[in-house]
Amino acid sequence: MNRQALVTGASRGIGKAIALRLAREGMHVWVNYLRSEQAADEVVALIQASGGNATTVQFDVSDRETCMKTLETLVEKEGAMDVVVHNAGAVSDAPFPGMDVDQWERVINTSLNSFFYVCRPLIMPMIRKRWGRIVSVSSIAALHGNRGQSNYAAAKAGLIGATRSLAKEVANRGICVNAVAPGFIATEMIDGIAADLIKQNVPMGRAGSVQEVAEVVSFLCSDAASYVTGEVINVSGGII
Repeated sequence: MNRQALVTGASRGIGKAIALRLAREGMHVWVNYLRSEQAADEVVALIQASGGNATTVQFDVSDRETCMKTLETLVEKEGAMDVVVHNAGAVSDAPFPGMDVDQWERVINTSLNSFFYVCRPLIMPMIRKRWGRIVSVSSIAALHGNRGQSNYAAAKAGLIGATRSLAKEVANRGICVNAVAPGFIATEMIDGIAADLIKQNVPMGRAGSVQEVAEVVSFLCSDAASYVTGEVINVSGGII
């Protein structure tokens, strides 16, 4: 069976690694991006060079009208998405007393409200197929909080609540809905964090790789995960 997977925020970092990994499983991957067209094209080229299939799809996950219309049109033309990986997110750190409204709303819209904007147009076609996988990329910050990241932690925690609730609604339709909570992962987001600090806070003593996150997501998107739903899996090197 040729399955289709949408990965949001897939032009770099964790999203890119997930897109590449799902393509290796034979899925046609829709590589979503906002501004990084060249980077998204490069992801598609890597997938195609390895014998896989992929296509870019540009839209802003935080723009309700554009996002939902784009995905409705995509389903009309290409059919239902079998797999949705909700990875796109944003950070805009500041101490809470100094955080402005725009910082709060931009992070909430991009990381949390977008879960509805992306999944709502795709869920009924998935239900009709009676098979599907939805994976949300949350964060260890959702479970523990972080100084200067009240907006980010709130969005990622809300994402877990939405994931668990949707999992219960569609469990009897063959659809599994789960989340992963990465810790310190070697991406741009932790470029400013000292290696010693990571070593002190991570029991494994190192940052994780994007490939290590992608492997967990790949499992959750597979037939092998058919009895796993409503779960949040830490990919954090032992942070609990």
